[in-house]
Amino acid sequence: MSLKITDDCINCDVCEPECPNGAISQGEEIYVIDSNLCTECVGHYDEPQCQQVCPVDCIPHDENRVESREELMRKYLIITGKA
Repeated sequence: MSLKITDDCINCDVCEPECPNGAISQGEEIYVIDSNLCTECVGHYDEPQCQQVCPVDCIPHDENRVESREELMRKYLIITGKA
């Protein structure tokens, strides 16, 4: 399951540089996560780094983008060119 950023985002800028896949970018009003690039840090870290640094806890799982750990690992391998 990829992650999403909710309207509670305060645009503090701490999540974007933490994403190893470059999935986080500034949207029109708040930061957004590209679900095609989000692997929940699978392949890089044990925990999603954006969730770890978010001071307002506004990065939950996106229930509309359910993916297993295996699917996230396949996405990681494709993104990093290790597939």
